Amino acid sequence: MADEPEYVPPAVWQWDKESGGRFAAINRPIAGATREQELPVGKHPLQLHSLATPNGVKVTIMLEELLEAGHAGAEYDAWPIRIMDGDQFGSGFVGINPNSKIPALLDRSTSPPTRIFESGAILVYLAEKFGAFLPKEGAARAECLSWLFWQMGATPILGGGFGHFYAYAPVKIEYAIDRYAMEVKRQLDVLDHRLAESEYIGGAFYTIADMAIWPWYGALVQDKVYEAGTFLDVATYLNVIRWTEAIAKRPAVRRGRLVNRLFGPDEEQMAERHDSSDFDRYAAVLG
Repeated sequence: MADEPEYVPPAVWQWDKESGGRFAAINRPIAGATREQELPVGKHPLQLHSLATPNGVKVTIMLEELLEAGHAGAEYDAWPIRIMDGDQFGSGFVGINPNSKIPALLDRSTSPPTRIFESGAILVYLAEKFGAFLPKEGAARAECLSWLFWQMGATPILGGGFGHFYAYAPVKIEYAIDRYAMEVKRQLDVLDHRLAESEYIGGAFYTIADMAIWPWYGALVQDKVYEAGTFLDVATYLNVIRWTEAIAKRPAVRRGRLVNRLFGPDEEQMAERHDSSDFDRYAAVLG
């Protein structure tokens, strides 16, 4: 078979054909709402619109951890955004997040209501609102925020880079997979070195840095994203595994990972969450 001709980028890129792959139908190079679609409103001041992807799970873990710690004001309604159906392009959701990505949070306890989008921003907002899981000053705060923003910058390499080319791209490209696999393994090594010297990512205490990093890299070493555990030899990152397993045992984490879950085993799916009693039927899963 003759080699395919080398691709030469055009002088001006045009969106004139479908890119292929699992998410081709919802990818587009323009922003804004494509249809009128109001968002539902529940009984609590905090209204979360999300999906139980790793980015969404960060926020539901945080909210459940706040409730576990006794912050009753963190009660929330969680509504699913079905991204494969294009819910993120509805006018209501775009009104909260003009970037059309989950998660998005509306705090109706303020006047006017406060919108917060981007998972890292939501974690910081909630930590400051309730005075929890983020050191208030000094080196400890700087360390926590540094690792939080490490996740924001690093994870697109794992998701949109490695995950796309390894799991979702319509063709396998050796160069792309090798390039991103190398960088993901470097990231795992960064975390492994850090966790060799510290119980948690930010230091001695559990913080929003752990909540941000665990849904991605914890899931990766548990082989729950991209089925790439063997390929990336994740079993060698012993400190990351120790940290992953410790966090996975936390009751709030076990609850948070179920919220807005529309995939996986039926007994682990919870499309909406409006009250702590909604978890009653998940007793077998939560242990």
